Amino acid sequence: MAIPTVMGTEIEFGIMVKNDPDFDPISSCVLIVNAYREDPDGEILWDYDQENPLADARGFQVEGEKYTPNQQENIARNKTLINGARYYVDHAHPEYASPEVTNARDLVIHEKAGERVIEISRREANQLLPPGAQMLIYKNNSDRKGNSYGCHENYLMDRRTSFKRIVEPLLPFFATRQIWCGAGKVGSENRNHPCNYQLSQRADFFETEVALDTMVKRPIVNTRDEPHADREKYRRLHVIVGDSNMSEYTIYLRNGVTALILSMIEDGAITKDLSLRDPVKAIREVSHDLTLAHELTMDDGTSRTALQIQQDFYEMMLAYASSRSLDPIQKDVIQKWGEVLEALARDPMELDTRIDWVMKKRLIESYMDRKDLLWDASQVQMLDLQYHDSRPDKGLYYLLERQGKAERIVTDEEIARAVYNPPRDTRAYFRGECLRRYPREVFGVNWDSISFGLGDDSVKRIMMAEPLKGTSEVVEELLDRSGTAAELLENMT
Repeated sequence: MAIPTVMGTEIEFGIMVKNDPDFDPISSCVLIVNAYREDPDGEILWDYDQENPLADARGFQVEGEKYTPNQQENIARNKTLINGARYYVDHAHPEYASPEVTNARDLVIHEKAGERVIEISRREANQLLPPGAQMLIYKNNSDRKGNSYGCHENYLMDRRTSFKRIVEPLLPFFATRQIWCGAGKVGSENRNHPCNYQLSQRADFFETEVALDTMVKRPIVNTRDEPHADREKYRRLHVIVGDSNMSEYTIYLRNGVTALILSMIEDGAITKDLSLRDPVKAIREVSHDLTLAHELTMDDGTSRTALQIQQDFYEMMLAYASSRSLDPIQKDVIQKWGEVLEALARDPMELDTRIDWVMKKRLIESYMDRKDLLWDASQVQMLDLQYHDSRPDKGLYYLLERQGKAERIVTDEEIARAVYNPPRDTRAYFRGECLRRYPREVFGVNWDSISFGLGDDSVKRIMMAEPLKGTSEVVEELLDRSGTAAELLENMT
């Protein structure tokens, strides 16, 4: 039986400062992260001792040094938020890592809350810039200078499921799922064949099938083995192949369908071999094929289109669902996925209120028709970028939302609440509430631990190795009767 779903996302945002000849992305990222001040006096460390980015899921450690910033740099680059999220500087990007959630709907809520946090930060940071300078933030995946940055999905999996068994079906699934979860992109990059428009922003940047790297020789399946949970029981599948989506509907399917596919893998329900002869070549071919008619070479020498491969996965999922007791959200994900695949088979443009690459394409082509422009016009590339603009009054996705041309999954009220409140059904609740209630006493935080400084030079660490413990049902009463962190620790023992 597959373990319960626990997942989250990490979004790296693009950043630029207009009218600033001395623009430095790293210092700008530090500025924007620190502009978001839930606790003006808080100096909470991110606990790097609990991380090991050099562990490979194939059973070995890669060579290299684990970088740990000093205390001052740590505080400047990291914020752990009362909604259970982590907000930090990752190389030259501000990054928002959502709290752990148990279903695709909550994932949408908390990923969208990250967009709100970014916009609050941007507005505050702009007050600190020189006159005339303006910081802009984009939820996209490339800077058109050959650099790509990611949307990373994370899924808890059973350690007993071998990594080889995970990889084999995921390579064809990831290479083809972009037909319904690509964010869309004008042109190509990374020395790929020129094109007017493609399905995915990330596809041009993948160069190998399976590896640990995330920035060089990017793999379709990443092998990072950093579970942020009990290592004996769990692994965390770190997915780097997806796009940063704006559409709630697309995010909902991206994570909801993928989580179900992983449950099927754990339960041995992948009954058809869909291996591709060359997955790296296929992921680019799929992205560049707007007709969805291009045939990919399978490992057995036959040919199938990306849509046919996705339909094969869907048929296996229907069989799986018929023998399982799924919750209403899982059932809704499967229904919506089926409807999207049917629409893609008829005419992808039917999805112009649901799927990002279609929504963006419709918007851009409408503008091109009005202005009599070609795909290589600079205004067209600007429209592509503006679709991902974080400003609610400027971003083109948000314009579609206001016009009722973007199908919603959640409400604005739910998103606003998630900016300051953690999900109640994972350990993120305990983490977020400790930060809310005892901010001066929290010394350090990681996904699977929280440490308290009790004023006598001692630091007490509470391990949180089970992602589904620390929920409101389990700890709310305990927290309510613990006025201080010292009382919390005493009451826990």
